[in-house]
Amino acid sequence: MPKLSVLNLSKSYPNGDSGETEVLDNISFDIQEGELLSILGPSGCGKTTLLKIIAGLLEPDKGEVLIDGQKVELGHNRVGYIFQQESLFPWRTVRENIEFGLEVKGVPPEKRTIAVNEALKIAGMDGLDDHYPHEISGGQARKTEMARSLILAPDILVADEALSNLDAQTRNYLQEEFLRIQGLTGSTILFVSHNVDETVFLSDRILVLSNIPARVIAEYKMELPKPRNRTSPECLAYRSKILDVLRVEQEKAMSRTRQKQTASI
Repeated sequence: MPKLSVLNLSKSYPNGDSGETEVLDNISFDIQEGELLSILGPSGCGKTTLLKIIAGLLEPDKGEVLIDGQKVELGHNRVGYIFQQESLFPWRTVRENIEFGLEVKGVPPEKRTIAVNEALKIAGMDGLDDHYPHEISGGQARKTEMARSLILAPDILVADEALSNLDAQTRNYLQEEFLRIQGLTGSTILFVSHNVDETVFLSDRILVLSNIPARVIAEYKMELPKPRNRTSPECLAYRSKILDVLRVEQEKAMSRTRQKQTASI
């Protein structure tokens, strides 16, 4: 049984013209236990909307999300979420940020301490637990956010452009850390990105979405062992195939835009 099943999800938003804009169009896919599945797609195609529905933060117009075969509803807590923008509380230390979810759940202080100590080790943040967010690097902040999500032992971890807004060297380092931490925890991860190289390096499988309304237009099973050489011929071949699909999709979007401009003249 898949760890996560997304079945026929559709979602629209009011567009301000007494109509609706369709964002997701009948999207379906599965994620297996322990898999790292990446979703690629053009900017604004609905990737974040998809993640929020999976995490129980938005309700779909149609379709459903199953975890371990059971339908989940709005507000469920079976998914850990790493947001695109840094979301650490600036007034709390690294330790206090990581233990926040356990504190809200009412876990006793002694048990929180044991859990946080383990999470700090897994994330490679031990020794920095008394630092505040402004005293650590961007990469360390991302690892703190990952530890904060993992400490709640979610069934699935979703990451929304989690490594964006970082310099290339830090981003590459954190990609390796993502894989190291997944190896230690066995986490099932849904990773959203617009960076093709990143997804080729990280993923067990890649889904490519169309322009809005988003549909699954391609799927790649990564038949390459990890860790991967980013510049190997095999990685570059996957990169080329995916870029070709995205290029065609971009050309379609530009063609539609020109047609609308012509029609309005």
